[in-house]
Amino acid sequence: MTVKLHNFAETPPMASRVQTQPDELDALSEILNAIHLRGGTVTHQSNEYSVQIAYPAGARLVHIIEHGSASLRLEKENSTLVLHAGDLVLVPHGEAHALISYAPASWVTGTFIVEDAVADPLLSVLPASIVIRGGENDNGWLRLSLDLLLAEVTLGGPGTQVMVSRILDLLFIHALRAWSADGTASPGWLTAAMDSSLGPVLSAIHRNPEQQWTVEGLALRANLSRSAFAGRFSRLLGTSPIAYIAERRLGRAAYLLRSTADPVGQIAVQVGYTSEAAFSRAFRRRFGVPPRRWNTTPPAKRGTTNSVGDKVYPPDGREE
Repeated sequence: MTVKLHNFAETPPMASRVQTQPDELDALSEILNAIHLRGGTVTHQSNEYSVQIAYPAGARLVHIIEHGSASLRLEKENSTLVLHAGDLVLVPHGEAHALISYAPASWVTGTFIVEDAVADPLLSVLPASIVIRGGENDNGWLRLSLDLLLAEVTLGGPGTQVMVSRILDLLFIHALRAWSADGTASPGWLTAAMDSSLGPVLSAIHRNPEQQWTVEGLALRANLSRSAFAGRFSRLLGTSPIAYIAERRLGRAAYLLRSTADPVGQIAVQVGYTSEAAFSRAFRRRFGVPPRRWNTTPPAKRGTTNSVGDKVYPPDGREE
């Protein structure tokens, strides 16, 4: 039996979050704020017989196995993972996949919502799936999270949507921490965010991408020489500091164009450009459409999203 799930319940609105002081936010927190990560909805699947649930491409999901076992099959990767009770799997890119159980089994599925234009290049460093085994040490948080989600799904009550959203946020962060700590993390923002020297630099860039940052100034913030900083940055992130800043500025601009009614020229200034023309050229190179057409162009017709390591353009619009 195959069941296709095309739509989930309506996503809960973003509730106000408890804010820490800006200087207290670490690099990982700043980056997750930048992609506007928030948990969406939860569904509970329980089967008394063999079943295959197909999840279409596009939704960033997390599955936690409650009882029994299930196999995760990723269509694009043509691979299969066996999951047991207590295991979690995160599918961060929204690839089409299926969960297959050959005996009674149940699991919880949660959705994540991000700002795609900002998130896609950042999340590109993650693998197609991240598996956290519930039986491993220090994973007591996983059982607790599952129990809390099941309680909200089955009992509900005032504040359920916010509760579910917050628990899903925590699961996403726990999965990133676990993956970055297992030694298989590839170069990218996550490994750099955990670095004692580069963490404060990334935090500053994501908090204020509009500032006219210099390599010398960032090196000073990292307590490294200019050459040591540039080498360390390129090694851990796979790109130069100037290219990374440009990518963050354009990602912020894409978000502002969609979420505000501010004119293009004002947004250009807000993200660090002194010329609207230079901003428009850089934006079009990055996203395939000019900023004035960003909101009216269907996502499928926009330019391909670059990874962090792809060639991007500095704020003045000139090619590096």
